[in-house]
Amino acid sequence: QVQLVESGGGLVQAGGSLRLSCTASGSTFSSYAMAWFRQAPGKEREFAASISGGGSITYYASSVKGRFTISRDNAKNMVSLQMNSLKTEDTAVYYCAADRTSAQAMSRRISDLKLWGQGTLVTVSS
Repeated sequence: QVQLVESGGGLVQAGGSLRLSCTASGSTFSSYAMAWFRQAPGKEREFAASISGGGSITYYASSVKGRFTISRDNAKNMVSLQMNSLKTEDTAVYYCAADRTSAQAMSRRISDLKLWGQGTLVTVSS
């Protein structure tokens, strides 16, 4: 079982960029699909992006597609989320998650996911 630690959150102006990272413990990182979710104040946690274990398959929520890019480095046990053209509505706590199913499955079944990081806060100011 992996443990996940996010980093890279902070305050950024609208239109700016930020890169989040999630580092996983354990030696079987490549066997896990990974995903980023986010939870804005007063709202439910929602899917943002996911990536397959090998990194060749990615999925994005429509709200972030074209602005966010998920990637992973299995040699470093790390998954990243590059966020460009940030909007105030991107303000949220961002969580990474791991699952042994698939990137597609992770985009659809948040309630079944059990491996989560502690979250990192992203604040986009106008």
